[in-house]
Amino acid sequence: MDVNRMTAADAQSFWMSAKIPNDMFLVCAFDGVPADLDAALAAVGRNVAACSELLVRIDDSKSWRYPSWVRCEDPEIVVHEPGDRTWSGCLNAVLGLAASDQLDATVRAWRLHVFVGVTGIPETTGPGTVVVVQMSHALADGRRATALMGRIFGREQPVPAVVESRLGTWALPYLAWRASAAHRRLVHDTASGAVAAPADSWPVQATNNAPEGPDELRTVVRHRADLPGPTVTVGVLAAISEALAAELGGVTGLGAEVPMAKIGTRRAYNHYGNVGVALHLELPFHERAARIEAELAMRRQRFEHPSAETSDAATAAVPARLLRWGTAQFDVHARSTTVTGNTVVSSVNRGPADLAFGGCPVVLTTACPALSPMMGLTHGVHGIGDTVTISVHASPSALPDVDSYVERLSAVLDAAG
Repeated sequence: MDVNRMTAADAQSFWMSAKIPNDMFLVCAFDGVPADLDAALAAVGRNVAACSELLVRIDDSKSWRYPSWVRCEDPEIVVHEPGDRTWSGCLNAVLGLAASDQLDATVRAWRLHVFVGVTGIPETTGPGTVVVVQMSHALADGRRATALMGRIFGREQPVPAVVESRLGTWALPYLAWRASAAHRRLVHDTASGAVAAPADSWPVQATNNAPEGPDELRTVVRHRADLPGPTVTVGVLAAISEALAAELGGVTGLGAEVPMAKIGTRRAYNHYGNVGVALHLELPFHERAARIEAELAMRRQRFEHPSAETSDAATAAVPARLLRWGTAQFDVHARSTTVTGNTVVSSVNRGPADLAFGGCPVVLTTACPALSPMMGLTHGVHGIGDTVTISVHASPSALPDVDSYVERLSAVLDAAG
C-alpha cells in the first residue's frame, strides 16, 4: 500500500480524536516470560512486516482533501520497566498511557507496549507477560482491530478490507435524495410495526458525569461456561444492570450504549454504530436477560433497514472540507439531559486462544474502553478461547467506589451463572 484515501467515517474518527482521545488499547496477557525477549520481539517484527495493513500512518497535509493512509515501515515497540509489576499496576500503567500518551497517527497508527515479569495475572500461577497494542481508532473497529492484533502475534487470518465506493462527492445530491427516500420508508415501516421503534433515551445519571480525577481500571475474569446466558454479551449486560442499579441507588431505569457491527459491504475501517438498550431493572435476572436479548434483536433489525446503508453512502460523499469543519464545531463541554445509555458496554470475541509471545501462551485479553465528556463509566467484554474478561473503566466523578461496584458485579455474575 502506497497511498489510500481515508473514508469519511475513518477521517472523522481521526479528526475527532483531537477533541476526545479515542486510542484503543488491546491488552493480551501471556502465561510466562519469554526465555529470549529479543527473539520474541524479532518474531513480532517479522509478523508486522508481512502485514501491509499494519505498515501505515496518516498523511493529513492537504486540508482541502481527505487524509490518506501512507506507508510507514517503522513500528514502535516499547519495553517498559514499571516499578509496580503486579497485574493491577500494569492496568494502572495502561491508564497512564491512555491519559497522557495518545498516538500521533500522522507518525504511526499503532504502537506495542511490553510488560515483562507481571505477577498476579488471572489464570496464571507465576510471573507473566502483558503486551498492549495501542491503536488509533481511525485504523480499526473492534473486529478489524482483533484481526490486526492476531497478525501481530502470528495468527494467519485475513484483515477485513474496505470496498471503496465508486461514487464521489459529485454524487452527493443523488445520494442525499436516496437517503431521504429511504428514511421516509423507515418512518413508514416503523409506524406500521414492520420495523422496531427507535431506542429510548435515558435521563443522565452520575455515570454520565464528565470524567474528573484519576481513572480506575479493574477486571473480572470468568470462564465462558460460568457466565449466565443466553449469550456472553447479554448475560454481562443483565449483570451490569443489577450491580449498577444497586451501586447508584434510587434509580428506576437505566440504559446501556452498545457498539454493534454493521451489515453489508464494509466501506470503512470503522464499520459499526452504537445502539441503545434498556436494562430492565424491574425484572428477575433471567427474565431481564431475555428482554435485553430481544431488545438487541430489535436494534439489529432496525440497523439492517436499507436506510442505514443509504445514509452511510451519503455521508461518505460529503466533501472533506465540510466534514472537517463540522467535526471542528463539536463542543466537548456541551451537556445533555438525556443520553443513549448510562454506560457503554463494548463486546468483542477475539477468537481462539491460539496467540503466543516468545513461546508463552495467551491466557486472557481485555481493554481500556475510552471515557468521554458524557460517559464516566465504560465496560469492555472481551473473550479469547474459553476466558472472558470484563473490564470496568471509571472516573471517580462518575463512580466514587469502583471496587464496591466490581464486587457487586462479580457477585451478581456468580449468583446467576
